[in-house]
Amino acid sequence: MSQGTAASRVVLGVSGGIAAYKACELLRRFTESGHDVTVVPTAAALEFVGAPTWSALSGKPVSASAWESVHEVPHVRIGQSADLVVVAPATADLLARAAHGLADDLLTNTLLTARCPVVFAPAMHTEMWEHPATQENVATLRRRGAVVIEPAEGRLTGADTGKGRLPDPLEIFEVAREVLARSAVHGRRGEPTDLAGRHVVVSAGGTREYLDPVRFLGNRSSGLQGYALARAAVARGAEVTLVAANVSLPDPAGVKVVRVETTAELRDAVVGAAAGADAVVMAAAPADYRPLETSTSKMKKAEDGSAPVVRLRQNPDILAELSRERPRPGCVIVGFAAETGDAEGTVLEHARAKLARKGCDLLVVNDVSGGKVFGEADNEAVVLDREGGAHDVPRGSKSALAHVIWDRVAARFETG
Repeated sequence: MSQGTAASRVVLGVSGGIAAYKACELLRRFTESGHDVTVVPTAAALEFVGAPTWSALSGKPVSASAWESVHEVPHVRIGQSADLVVVAPATADLLARAAHGLADDLLTNTLLTARCPVVFAPAMHTEMWEHPATQENVATLRRRGAVVIEPAEGRLTGADTGKGRLPDPLEIFEVAREVLARSAVHGRRGEPTDLAGRHVVVSAGGTREYLDPVRFLGNRSSGLQGYALARAAVARGAEVTLVAANVSLPDPAGVKVVRVETTAELRDAVVGAAAGADAVVMAAAPADYRPLETSTSKMKKAEDGSAPVVRLRQNPDILAELSRERPRPGCVIVGFAAETGDAEGTVLEHARAKLARKGCDLLVVNDVSGGKVFGEADNEAVVLDREGGAHDVPRGSKSALAHVIWDRVAARFETG
């Protein structure tokens, strides 16, 4: 956990779905990170995972009833004292009861008394998730400031497959960590959903341009910063599409992931996803050039020791295209610049020239001299804007930088 979020008081609500067993892993993530966790299951959840399991993992007694230990007023106290409430899984029934303010068990009472950020991780069959009633309940909860994570796609109960699967517990934990970190900065409620109702597109990773079926031209981008941006946006309430180029990281919870390899594929996926988007953040590192010819078979090493000549052609400039042909009026375009200084200018001089050339609204500048930043957990940057401003972001987590970027995007939404 980031500084300022250790030992937070977390309520883990568990509703009655088969995915309840996965919440055990989420509980372990919280407790091993030093949090004080109170598990509040529904009566139906206890049919899937019994109270002794929750008690053993949390180190606390567990009950679904508001009638136990009445002298401690648990139906009010638990919610009032929480720093974060996470409901995982959140069934269609639980979402409906929460949206309508029902208080017929300990968990729904807790949700009504909580004055902290609330995160719901839905899990149900596809038809239930897509039903207009569920979608309306989700919209209501989001409008009130809750973070409702989009469910994952995959295998459901039995032979069914579709959208409605509980996201990976580790990724739910990452969203919760983002929300907690934000509340540590902005106060107990955390202002978690300033991107609610916004659709944002983030690109991540590095493209590959194939010379033959085995070899390619590529770069060192790991995708870590793009994934941090996607997670941060989910924690702030956005609908997020992540276009990932050759990234071997788990899908962030609540994010639609589109996987690509080449710069042409990246361009098509980003432009397609950006139609109607409120913001596009190009954190990916697309190759500037691709081979003029690609061999359909593996190129063999020459017997005489000679090296092949590789002729290149320039790839499309995705950032410049997006900046020039905005997906919609008011769409905020953010670029990244991995720069090194040279005889012709400093890192910032090169970056300012790139900002003017590309025409984007914000440019996040990394000094990558000596291979800094790539693959590292931390980052430092300067965020330039088209009005001439510059904001220094000191070395810290890539998540922290992601929130600085979204702060500046959100500010542009407000000034419109």
